[in-house]
Amino acid sequence: MAAPGLRTLLDRVRYEVLPAKATEDKVLAHVPRDVVVTVTASPVKGLEPTLDLTARLAAHGYRVVPHVPARLLRDDVHLKDVVDRLREAGVDDVFVPAGDADPPAGPYDGALPVLRRLSELGSPFARVGVTGYPESHPLIHDDLTVQAMWDKREHATYIVSNLCFDPRVLGEWIARIRRRNVVLPVHLGVAGPVQRAKLLSMATKIGVGESTRFLTRHPSWFLRFAAPGGYSPEPLLTRAERALTAPSAGVAGLHLFTFNQIAETERWRRALLERLGG
Repeated sequence: MAAPGLRTLLDRVRYEVLPAKATEDKVLAHVPRDVVVTVTASPVKGLEPTLDLTARLAAHGYRVVPHVPARLLRDDVHLKDVVDRLREAGVDDVFVPAGDADPPAGPYDGALPVLRRLSELGSPFARVGVTGYPESHPLIHDDLTVQAMWDKREHATYIVSNLCFDPRVLGEWIARIRRRNVVLPVHLGVAGPVQRAKLLSMATKIGVGESTRFLTRHPSWFLRFAAPGGYSPEPLLTRAERALTAPSAGVAGLHLFTFNQIAETERWRRALLERLGG
């Protein structure tokens, strides 16, 4: 891969973390302040841990992007409360997926109604992210996922793609959404370096029910992480070079799923930048 292209992607990273007990300390110890930190939300634990960790990291000077899944919002009052708390914490960027809560906690069964409601509230956040699906969604036809991104374009400012391990699929998906005139910049969802045992441990800590769903939905992941030394995203990035760095692709940077292996992720990024002369 052309070094300048890869260096640019590595310089524009977002680290996705889970709001666990040790997460704050890990971020403070290993993540530079110029790296955006995104905080997930769990159907098992709800939004509170996400909001709490977001406020604490923001107070430390990080740019933090909380996940606000539509299906975790109880009603309009709850949404307004979440908005107020995040604005008070200085947050100006949120990621709004549909979420996996089944059944939903309230009337929102998808992201679009929440996005519309945020617009009605005066668009309180300067940046709003929505989900993209390079690989087929288990419950939604590919055409509908692309249409959903089109429908959300008036309310969102960027797309975060779900995990994908296939460079060909990534390239085809990016080309496809651009052909459909979806022009929002894409933050490419990529698994950070992690070993299978650590990923399994993380999945278990999420919660029994959610862990089961996680393992059921992603059985092929664990074959990749079982390789000696664990999984590294570098081969995927190298093979997808043309698709990711072409000006027409509109890839704004990498969204690295750390699985809370935060030190390992930053160490990998630094080492790769050093090898590239960055």
